[in-house]
Amino acid sequence: MKIGIPKEIKTNENRVSLVPAGAEALVSAGHTVIVETGAGLGSGFSDAQYLATGAQIARDADAVWAVADLIVKVKEIQPSEQRYVR
Repeated sequence: MKIGIPKEIKTNENRVSLVPAGAEALVSAGHTVIVETGAGLGSGFSDAQYLATGAQIARDADAVWAVADLIVKVKEIQPSEQRYVR
């Protein structure tokens, strides 16, 4: 399964829905994890930490939503993200 982790865009939301250890566990289980660049920065996790786990880094939210079978977020989908839902 392709699991997408977009950057949270809700005002004052700095958490990320999947930490690098979780990404590593999912990749080890055979899943593909796609993290939007910068998604973990507000929680203290760099893109390099996700890459080290085997996760992929996507250039933007469009790229994450376009390929993911499952999207994991901290907060609800925001109005500007509703266009991605299929």
